[in-house]
Amino acid sequence: MAEQSAQDEKNNAALTSLLAAVGLTIFKLIVGLLTNSLGILAEAAHSALDLISAGMTLFAVRWAGHPPDAEHPFGHGKIENLSALLETALLVITALAVMHQAVGRLLAPNVQIEVNIWSYLVVLTAIVVDYTRSRVLMRAAKKHRSQALEADALHFSTDIWSSAVVFVGLFGVWLAERVPGLGWMVHMDAVAALIVALIVIYVSWGLGARTVAALLDTAPPGMADEISRLANAVPGVRNCHAVRVRPAGPIWFVDMHVMMDANLSLAASHARTEEIEHKIHDQYPDTDITIHVEPYQP
Repeated sequence: MAEQSAQDEKNNAALTSLLAAVGLTIFKLIVGLLTNSLGILAEAAHSALDLISAGMTLFAVRWAGHPPDAEHPFGHGKIENLSALLETALLVITALAVMHQAVGRLLAPNVQIEVNIWSYLVVLTAIVVDYTRSRVLMRAAKKHRSQALEADALHFSTDIWSSAVVFVGLFGVWLAERVPGLGWMVHMDAVAALIVALIVIYVSWGLGARTVAALLDTAPPGMADEISRLANAVPGVRNCHAVRVRPAGPIWFVDMHVMMDANLSLAASHARTEEIEHKIHDQYPDTDITIHVEPYQP
């Protein structure tokens, strides 16, 4: 029941993220085309990417919730890591395309941009929605250790900063049209688009590194040592070694070798392995543990 509740919570977070991305993408695209603002169009492209990413996240979260089967004995959690990596690649591609357009806009003379109330309204609306969704998604990501939801949350959180940059760019264009001597600020819109792209690339780099680490089964620093310490603290355990940890979505798979006194009965040895598992689960709840018992002889 608890597992189903957690899965439902992840699904709901991913679904609401998808709906929010749909609304923001349409709103930004319409206003960007009407005002010819590259900054807003860059934001629309970013939101369109968020829409694709949110769809991928919803699929990944639902698929990862399937129980292990004969072909996937360790479950389907890796699909979340793969989804996060694909989302990162899409982010970088979109950022590079925006940078190309921004440089072209900076070199082009007499680019007309219409800044009106809708320009500011779409940006402010985006900031409010992005802030709300990023908090909900990140809370669910941390609670359920979902890298796919974390990727989605990062998309929305970067949108907050990029929307703020676009707002400044639009204000610069407005000033250029009304204040003598500030004509150079007409390029602030394209500069804002460049900054948006750089923010996206910066965030994508960190997220990509974490997703690659998860796909390569990289254990977090110190986790194996902490598991060894917990096992060695159990009475009757002489030595814990060969601890291996690998992630698969929100689950950590742990296998380890434990040495116990050779004269212990099978039942006594099993009781100690149960105690080891309880201690590890208290520290790391989402773990699947396999313990190999070896006889200890002085």
